[in-house]
Amino acid sequence: MLRFQDLLAYKKGFALAMNIYNLSKSFPKEETYSLTDQVRRSSRSVCANLAEAYRKRRYPKHFISKLSDSDAENSETQTWLEFSFACAYIDQETFDDLTAKSIEVGKLINYMIQNPNKFGSK
Repeated sequence: MLRFQDLLAYKKGFALAMNIYNLSKSFPKEETYSLTDQVRRSSRSVCANLAEAYRKRRYPKHFISKLSDSDAENSETQTWLEFSFACAYIDQETFDDLTAKSIEVGKLINYMIQNPNKFGSK
């Protein structure tokens, strides 16, 4: 039986969230309760919403709704990465790498949205 942790979107989203967590440790202290907290929360929410969606997979509308929430959190993460780059907390290479990974997660989530039946949704 497939667990939500086995979903490719979850695995890649989790790895991205951990990359962001480790990277954001170097952000300035004055950003602790703003940008640092926000980028960590949104990147983690991608996985949390995937987990919730998977548990609701028997109900297509609920499944797709939670996947949509996950996709929205992924987009929010991209926005915080843009701010991190604009504030010079991350360099161009890091920004490009993390953004590409986030785009890949978004594509996987959107595949799930477009094909709910392949994930146990009726």
